[in-house]
Amino acid sequence: MSTLQTDKLNSITTDSKSKMSAGIRQSIYQSVWRWHFYAGIIFAPFLIILAFSGAVYLFKPQIEGYLYKDMLTVREVGSTPLAPEIIAEKVIKAYPGTSISSITLDSNPKSSYKLSVNRDGASTTMYVDPYTGHALGMLDSNKTFTAFFKKMHSELVIGGTFANRIIELAACWAIILILTGLYLWWPRKKPGIWGTIMPRFSKPGSRLFWRDLHAVPAFWISIVLLIIIVSGLPWSSIMGGKIDKLANSTNTNTPPFAYNFGAKPESVTVAKDIAEDLPWAAENLSVPGSIAGGYVPLGINDIVLIADEQQVIKPYTLTMPSGETGVYTVSTSHPTPVYNATLHIDQYSGAVLTDVRFADYGIMAKAISYGIAFHEGTLFGLANQLLGLIACLGLILVCISSYMMWRKRQPSGKLGAPAKPKNNKITIGVLIIMLVCGAIMPLAGLSILIIIALDFVILRRIKSLRHWFSI
Repeated sequence: MSTLQTDKLNSITTDSKSKMSAGIRQSIYQSVWRWHFYAGIIFAPFLIILAFSGAVYLFKPQIEGYLYKDMLTVREVGSTPLAPEIIAEKVIKAYPGTSISSITLDSNPKSSYKLSVNRDGASTTMYVDPYTGHALGMLDSNKTFTAFFKKMHSELVIGGTFANRIIELAACWAIILILTGLYLWWPRKKPGIWGTIMPRFSKPGSRLFWRDLHAVPAFWISIVLLIIIVSGLPWSSIMGGKIDKLANSTNTNTPPFAYNFGAKPESVTVAKDIAEDLPWAAENLSVPGSIAGGYVPLGINDIVLIADEQQVIKPYTLTMPSGETGVYTVSTSHPTPVYNATLHIDQYSGAVLTDVRFADYGIMAKAISYGIAFHEGTLFGLANQLLGLIACLGLILVCISSYMMWRKRQPSGKLGAPAKPKNNKITIGVLIIMLVCGAIMPLAGLSILIIIALDFVILRRIKSLRHWFSI
């Protein structure tokens, strides 16, 4: 064979390999895009709700400070606050039949004390002037500004387990959307500024315009969004349980030496069942019991003194004991996580049975605590709030621009989904990666299995649906 023939054969082989490689890359792109498209169509409305409610909730201190300023702020600052026990007595005397479940003491001299009380079977938040003991106002604990947007953010306002699962599912798919979106965003040709890190505005209203308003902001906010979403998962039902179990099994949550007196209690009651304002790492701590036996319970003032001696940083919440063997709980989920504290105190002897501080947390609990503070916008003040707001508004823009982009490309009589790749091996390979993500996030995994079942059992068997979904 001549040199010319050899060179020509090598050229043909190189071209063939190049085309094959390009075909594989295109198939992977199409498969990833298809998953990204369907996930976006289904979950974009829920992500808009999450972003909107989250953006409002970020500014809870400022908004509630304005809405309830007459209750949250005292009219005249006195020289010395009344003892908490005197305040409790004044409240009970002024409002017969009221029982106090907790009292939150603030370090700010201008702030009122917040009491969680039960009045005629209704859970009520009462704000009291610490210098006079007079109630400044009351709010239904379930109907405050905070409660409404918190319920919107976690349960779509309607409440219940199903709504909570939908929110968790949307959060899990949001992670998949971000990861697949970054893959789709990555320049396949020579990278440039326009359309990659800067949007092109030369043709307003065109599909290219909306594509850039979708991809470019999504790139810039992707890392912040990932942190926000992941840091919110410890509160979720399914993933939250898995995260807590992982932290405990690896001893990276709360260590056993948190219990100062004796072994870890065998109580089935955990801290979140009896107390408020708890750090995440302490929510599932087993609650020890007070040693009953004819002793006189200590008063609130005694517990406050113990908390001060233990150097618990205000604001903190003091939760009253329930029953003869109940304990006082002093807890604070502080805006600065390093000041977090959870103490269970024997109501008779004043012995500190549990004392968990940030320094006691394992590495995973510390990371989650910082993540939660960032998620709530409290980690570094106003800058944290503004960064969260930009991410939330960016997510809403990304969702709206994706809808506009879809409408621009949607053909008549079809959904407009990206065409299914012809290479079945690539389709299966991407599916396996999706199932790995599903194994990590069980609700997402279950939804993927449902999608596969619908695809094979229903969509492929009905011609009109095959055409509509581009199968």
